Amino acid sequence: MARKMLIDGELSKANEEETHYDFDLFVIGAGSGGVRAARFSANYGAKVGICELPFDPVSSETLGGFGGTCVIRGCVPKKILVYGASFRGEIEDAKNYGWKLNDNLDFNWKELLHKKTEEIVRLNGIYKRLLTNAGVKMYEGEGKVVGPNEVEVTQIDGTKLCYSAKHILIATGSRAQRPTIPGQVMELSITSDEALSLDELPKRAVILGGGYIAVEFASIWNGMGVSVDLFFRKELPLRGFDDEMRAVVARNLEARGINLHPRTNLSELVRADDGIKVITDHGEELMADVVLFATDSRAPNTKRLNLEVVGVELDKIGAVKVDEYSRTNIPSIWAVGDVTNRVNLTPVALMEGTCFAKTVFGGQPSKPDYRDVPCAVFCLPSLSVVGLSEEQAIDQAEGDILVFTSSFNPMKNTISGRQEKTVMKLVVDAETDKVLGASMCGPDAPEIMQEQTTSI
Repeated sequence: MARKMLIDGELSKANEEETHYDFDLFVIGAGSGGVRAARFSANYGAKVGICELPFDPVSSETLGGFGGTCVIRGCVPKKILVYGASFRGEIEDAKNYGWKLNDNLDFNWKELLHKKTEEIVRLNGIYKRLLTNAGVKMYEGEGKVVGPNEVEVTQIDGTKLCYSAKHILIATGSRAQRPTIPGQVMELSITSDEALSLDELPKRAVILGGGYIAVEFASIWNGMGVSVDLFFRKELPLRGFDDEMRAVVARNLEARGINLHPRTNLSELVRADDGIKVITDHGEELMADVVLFATDSRAPNTKRLNLEVVGVELDKIGAVKVDEYSRTNIPSIWAVGDVTNRVNLTPVALMEGTCFAKTVFGGQPSKPDYRDVPCAVFCLPSLSVVGLSEEQAIDQAEGDILVFTSSFNPMKNTISGRQEKTVMKLVVDAETDKVLGASMCGPDAPEIMQEQTTSI
């Protein structure tokens, strides 16, 4: 029986003599979106194949791993390091709660790094088992598209396998990249990939960037006793977030000992005997053991996929152009996740993968919904938001808005003496009382804001 696909309420007509394919679906890329699409499509009865690059904690054009960025070199290892860094503040606070602690506390970076690697290896195995249990055929190697219905997989030993597929899904994600400035940038700087796997913990760190990755690594390294200087081009970090909450985050970073350098860029890196000389666009000079470029600039992983030859349209940064159903201009080729450069968050990739499977194999045309996507910044303390910021609400609301804020000292801080207030904010439509946006900066903000998402 021919499988039927429903798009925009119209049944696609099966050919009178249906072409035989090796797979109903072949997925290139086994990150969050690709694995979700593969599993759910298989659950609908599709014959599915998937390929992924060999595992490595640091990605490259030829290295990756089942689980993708979030599991191997993103959310999961980052949060492990955030948890590790948070204990320094907890230990400091414990002294005023009666705990008598040795002042010579010793933090073992390599032990935490080993535990982090063990965990991502475990999760890498879990992702493989999930695919196996769903009946998905896995291949380890580099995949590329060689025709509208044909893929080629180059295995680790160099042998090439070719398969035909009725549908091809691109889910190869993106990679961090460095900005162009004078000096030996590639040799003297790192991205977030390398920062998660450093052999030695630095004593002095310079971070360029004002986005969530920069702010998070500033908190991580500061919590581990590293001297951190954070440079960003705007007046406040976290451009695009609510301005009031941005100011709260900046205040907290400074209060914890992070040196902020607003409206400042790096102009040159120079190798020196005692580290890396960092020169700013204001002519300032400082020394660092490590320089992290965390400008949130990421390149979609499309360069080696052969897409242009097949005729798939890419945008100016190399992202795959898709319609509202995640379909490219080639009807048999689709794309989800960061490789499309829409909303580059793991839960969004999962949503896109789910919608793809429903649309193509479930007979339920489903468009991803990008409204009110919650997100969190795992600085210390954390920031979490959902819906509109105050500035966005002013621009987009049709009528008046009401803004409710609460700033308070958490009870725990009254004894510990930590001068760090929690701030909560609601943006509400004045006429209907509908909550348009919510944000919080304080302990456990992401977990607390999970509940708030239900009101939006």
